[in-house]
Amino acid sequence: MDKNKEKSRREFLVDLGILGLGSFAFGTALFSGYKFEKSKSGQTVKLLTIDGKVVEVDSLLIREVNRDMLTELQERGRKGIPNKSWVMVIDLSKCRNARKCISACQNAHHLKPEQYHINTLQMQDTERTAPYHMPKPCQHCDNPPCVAVCPVDATFKRSDGIVLIDNERCIGCRFCIAACPYSARSFNWFDPKDAELAENTTYDVELNVPQKKGTITKCLFSADKLRKGELPYCVSACPNGVFYFGDENEDAVTNGTTKETVRLSKLLADNGAFQLMVELGTKPRVFYLPPKNRIFPYTENQEGIDS
Repeated sequence: MDKNKEKSRREFLVDLGILGLGSFAFGTALFSGYKFEKSKSGQTVKLLTIDGKVVEVDSLLIREVNRDMLTELQERGRKGIPNKSWVMVIDLSKCRNARKCISACQNAHHLKPEQYHINTLQMQDTERTAPYHMPKPCQHCDNPPCVAVCPVDATFKRSDGIVLIDNERCIGCRFCIAACPYSARSFNWFDPKDAELAENTTYDVELNVPQKKGTITKCLFSADKLRKGELPYCVSACPNGVFYFGDENEDAVTNGTTKETVRLSKLLADNGAFQLMVELGTKPRVFYLPPKNRIFPYTENQEGIDS
């Protein structure tokens, strides 16, 4: 009987697909061709099938499926993608502060306007140089201090180089925020955007949705998109070709705008690439190309400084 019960839950999971069951918040969901046996819970939920028929499904079975889905997503999320070593390259000469990367990221991860996984900062190296914009996500360090200080293994480094947060384990101690030298993490002080709509969605550690009040949130390198063989949200959304993303093992990165794939080592060497705060020994996986052709003309704004 236990084997049949487990098989029943797994078949139900296959029929639904790993969709998070978010539509259960409205008392409906889509599935096809499945027959349910009566259970002893006595409570049912009405569902709408693909062919437009209304059926009733035992709520106990739905809860069991949700638990199974959560377990599978948690296990998959911690393993990473085999034989991959993800890196990002950001060309500072191309950033016009369009902020499309920010909005795409916020929409995907249910972030409020004041919350950022990636932000663009206005930089100016010296008084005599022109300003430029610098997108700054999590650096996904190979020696991440945030992971070292977490007391509950809520933040972890995967085999493919990505640093993730498991908000099913996070206790909100904020040790990782204090440890991160890049200020790449933030705390969910309030209920997240669309909290009600995502209330019954099964948590996906690779997407970090639904967000949870009292936990940490950060850039994920769009691990859920990489799982599908797609570029990260920010990379695809940028209209100006600022971002390259790819696999260090293959020595190849793809530009999100032009879709051109280039050799990573050549791109870094030919353009004098650099990383942030390498002296700290964090070994970041984000590279920057200097702003060689700055888009802001220098204007004299202080006495004694020539343009």
